[in-house]
Amino acid sequence: MRTDTIRAAAIQIAPDLSGRAGTVERVLNAIAEAAGKGAQFLVFPETFVPYYPYFSFVLPPVQQGAPHLELMKEAVTIPSPEMAAVAEAARKHGAVVVLGVNERDHGSLYNTQLVFDADGTLALKRRKITPTYHERMVWGQGDGAGLKVADTAVGRVGALACWEHYNPLARYALMTQHEEIHAGHYPGSLVGDIFRDQIEVTMRHHALEAGCFVVNSTGWLSEAQIAQIHPNPSLQKAMRSGCMTCIISPEGRHLAPPLTEGEGMVIADLDMRLIAKRKRMMDAVGHYARPELLSLLHDARPALTRHEVLPEPEETAEHA
Repeated sequence: MRTDTIRAAAIQIAPDLSGRAGTVERVLNAIAEAAGKGAQFLVFPETFVPYYPYFSFVLPPVQQGAPHLELMKEAVTIPSPEMAAVAEAARKHGAVVVLGVNERDHGSLYNTQLVFDADGTLALKRRKITPTYHERMVWGQGDGAGLKVADTAVGRVGALACWEHYNPLARYALMTQHEEIHAGHYPGSLVGDIFRDQIEVTMRHHALEAGCFVVNSTGWLSEAQIAQIHPNPSLQKAMRSGCMTCIISPEGRHLAPPLTEGEGMVIADLDMRLIAKRKRMMDAVGHYARPELLSLLHDARPALTRHEVLPEPEETAEHA
């Protein structure tokens, strides 16, 4: 049964750069730790399993072949034993878990967000619709079928990754489905302080505009991991700061101090009554909308590369 108060945890931890097994172990440990603190809704960073492709930000394309192939080897398929373990952890602890993964679908990789409900079922699998800049060398594009809000044990949950939040129509697609809790993901340890500041502005604005809670998680890299990704000190600067793990209310306020350095968790209680308080004044898809002037066309069909046309029954009979 849903309650008026949901305890959320935004998790900022480092991946295991050696591969998915170690990172999944960190995910499972973090789920247990957060659940032990009463968390019912948990958010992990962007493509946390096995790790975000930081190499694509600091290596020229001609040097990306080996690390790209390694990422393909360590990426997860869905379903898989590793994702079954995450689903079981969500069920065991009765928590809704939002996890970013590199998903391998045959010869392609995708930036995928998974929402596991509190009973362990996969409530949503979606792919980032437009990889950003350097990421386009790594991931394929998602489609409108993934722009969905999942009805979960803690409420209506929507999710977007990183600069998808700069696509106002993608955000509006979730808003029109009345999301109550929004999960944001960013890589963290990237670009520098300006990225941290931009993330904060973006998360607070979406909370205000959507009239929902935002639980945002960014990743973290240790100094040893940064040196492992690239030995050049000048390029290592591009893999520091840029972290803004936070929980924002529908009124645009931080519900706990954000985490901008190191590993840890931001934990806060979400008073779901604040959604009605905000939307009474400004409901962007209700009384504040002007659909006769402005509306969204959302193509929610899966983007297929093969369309099969089967023969009519009478045609089959004629050739029998």
